[in-house]
Amino acid sequence: MTLHDYIATFRCALRPLGECSPRVLWKLGYNFCWRNLWGMAAFERRMAKDEPFFPAFVMISITERCNLHCSGCWVSAGGQHSLSLEQIDGIIREGKKHGSYFFGILGGEPLLYKGLLGLLERHADAYFQLFTNGHFLSAEVAERLRRMGNVTPLISVEGLEEESDRRRGRKEVYAHTLNGVAACREAGLFFGVAASICRSNFNDLVNRRHIERMAAAGAHYLWYYIYRPVGAEPHPENALTKEQIRDLRQFLVEQRKDAPLFLIDTYWDDKGQAICPAATGMSHHISPTGAVEFCPPLQMAKEQINADASNLTAIFAQSSYLAGLRQLTAKTSRGCILLEDPEKLAHFVDDWQAEDSTSRATVRQELAAMRRLPGHDMREEAIPEQSPFYRLLKKRYFFGFGAYG
Repeated sequence: MTLHDYIATFRCALRPLGECSPRVLWKLGYNFCWRNLWGMAAFERRMAKDEPFFPAFVMISITERCNLHCSGCWVSAGGQHSLSLEQIDGIIREGKKHGSYFFGILGGEPLLYKGLLGLLERHADAYFQLFTNGHFLSAEVAERLRRMGNVTPLISVEGLEEESDRRRGRKEVYAHTLNGVAACREAGLFFGVAASICRSNFNDLVNRRHIERMAAAGAHYLWYYIYRPVGAEPHPENALTKEQIRDLRQFLVEQRKDAPLFLIDTYWDDKGQAICPAATGMSHHISPTGAVEFCPPLQMAKEQINADASNLTAIFAQSSYLAGLRQLTAKTSRGCILLEDPEKLAHFVDDWQAEDSTSRATVRQELAAMRRLPGHDMREEAIPEQSPFYRLLKKRYFFGFGAYG
């Protein structure tokens, strides 16, 4: 890295200090950074001592309801299942018992869930990443989030104007999303934008112009996902090629040296080796039906939380199904078994007689119909991190926790 790169990284790190409200900065520093470090340390100790399992982070899909109909989405279109407030509250309480104070809040569209913000506000010692399409991030909602301070919106941008409308099933989606981005900026929130990268949006979103566009709009981080063709309308023809996945990885490594915002992925460690967060035990998922799942796109489960989620600790500690999936995925690949070996995965869920955890009740057939596609395990072509900051971050949080031997 050059001196210019170091200066750019320093400026990126300082941006929130000049753009976010004092309460937002306090909650970011204490709830997320400090408590998260403590929670990860507690998770590492449990793994090292072979203590009862509980993940470092819990992802919670609170509702199937959504105002959009996106192709490749695993959430059941028109589904009405939602967790109760008591269940969401219980999941958070169980997590905090184990030192986990960070939670992902997903949908559907979580801002359609009545009473959500009041619940998150009551857990003022926790930190929440709110996965949203931005359409309900009004100035009033953003101002409330500013007063709370413990929520970072992650706003989905799946392409520019034409691609957003095509992928998301409505008109003027991009403009509505940018209105939500603007509301977050005006309120002084710490927030990010996310994109599920596929063939049809690769050229629009995997470039420096998109990074600078989102930074200029006020986003402090940009989270890149790899498109997984799942759900009722999977469109496997839109999945990335092996070459595109490699190009995405190279792009991230290069741009991290001087990008004006943080570039996030959860796919590769500091050496560029592939990582599956669920295989390492770092994170698992609760569906809108209360099913305890391996990860959000894999909607097959053996266990359900009860009315107040007080059984969640026991489920994580005792689930042979989840433990078996962690072992299977780690032995199969360092990448994504859902992409790289769906047949093996289908056999596993059948052998365990796992149940479909969706409204549409067609996941088993969808899984059986999947074909092998390229994943993010690049093996001998691994591209190490070049930025010292990201290298340190990845070395600290993405070393596999012994999952890969």
